[in-house]
Amino acid sequence: MPRKIPMRRCVATGETLPKKELIRIVRTPEGVISVDPTGKANGRGAYLKKDPEAAALARKNRSLERALKESIPEDFWGKLEEALK
Repeated sequence: MPRKIPMRRCVATGETLPKKELIRIVRTPEGVISVDPTGKANGRGAYLKKDPEAAALARKNRSLERALKESIPEDFWGKLEEALK
């Protein structure tokens, strides 16, 4: 029997994609927002397609802020751009 592939929805584009094709952004219980490369960090997570256009769309329509229920600091977007490269 083939293994089930975990699927997640991108908060920017609304596409449902395999978890490996997405990047997880997490808001820790302390309120720190960061990129979660392992996908296992503790806190509220949201997934973004590994595409700079998806990041730009999430920034424009504030979908990541809504998903994490937290306003996102300006310097985080630079870190996200680096992680997507």
